[in-house]
Amino acid sequence: PFQTLTAPAPFADETSCQCRAPHEKLTIAQARLGTPADRPVRVYADGIFDLFHSGHARALMQAKTLFPNSYLLVGVCSDDLTHKFKGFTVMNETERYEALRHCRYVDEVIRDAPWTLTPEFLEKHKIDFVAHDDIPYSSAGSDDVYKHIKEAGMFVPTQRTEGISTSDIITRIVRDYDVYARRNLQRGYTAKQLNVSFINEKKYRFQNQVDKMKEKVKNVEEKSKEFVYKVEEKSHDLIQKWEEKSREFIGNFLELFGPDGAWKQMFQERSGRMLQASSPRQSPNSSPTRGRSPSRSPSPPWVFNKASPPSSPKAASASLSSMSEGDEDEK
Repeated sequence: PFQTLTAPAPFADETSCQCRAPHEKLTIAQARLGTPADRPVRVYADGIFDLFHSGHARALMQAKTLFPNSYLLVGVCSDDLTHKFKGFTVMNETERYEALRHCRYVDEVIRDAPWTLTPEFLEKHKIDFVAHDDIPYSSAGSDDVYKHIKEAGMFVPTQRTEGISTSDIITRIVRDYDVYARRNLQRGYTAKQLNVSFINEKKYRFQNQVDKMKEKVKNVEEKSKEFVYKVEEKSHDLIQKWEEKSREFIGNFLELFGPDGAWKQMFQERSGRMLQASSPRQSPNSSPTRGRSPSRSPSPPWVFNKASPPSSPKAASASLSSMSEGDEDEK
């Protein structure tokens, strides 16, 4: 088992390793109890194994783990035998042999395995049991090619994996033939290699060009959607910032020019100052007034009476001194 994980399984006709222990016939009960290390239970599984898939691997895993100590031999039929009894294969025999050699559950591969197991073949390879699914396999004129193995008590059934088989894979390829043909033409395969006619080749190449154009249009649409999304996101951010700035501007405007704003208070203060500066200062009502003659208005002190000029210089100076005193009183 350790060797199968580090190197491909050997071919039966290329190895000198043979089972040297006496080949006593084992029952299934004895095999399930376990055998000595030098006497593993030799289990044989055969098949075509075309397009090797997980269903094949799971069947071999079951065959390998049927008993505690087992050695799994896998027989693979050749192309001639397969084409004769079953039909054409996708993989040739060499490819199928190599696929089995690299399965971790396989201990030994037998090339060109027989279609029907004979006692001579079972004795040659010291086979204890044959593992296969329990569905009768009709072929080569027989209703069940494993009938005589079952009657001898050497048959151990395995379970099929539903949903996967070589026929299912081939059916998918046939169903989607145009898709695969177009893909391989695009990858560089020629129409001759694909067995495609001249008209179909031109049709496939035209369809490839159409698909390329569709892909370009799809990429442009995706980029356009991405661009529109970015523009919408930026627009949303700009609108949100504009709303914040507008609210801030309106708040500042109301603080300055509102009913109780700073501008109104400043205007009122300036208006009061201007009114105070433009209005004259009134004299107090209790200030004394000089008695004046109600009959005539007082004449200015500098108007001299022409009829009575001063008789002498002393009189003139006395008159001037009295005028100045009168002015001081008025002040």
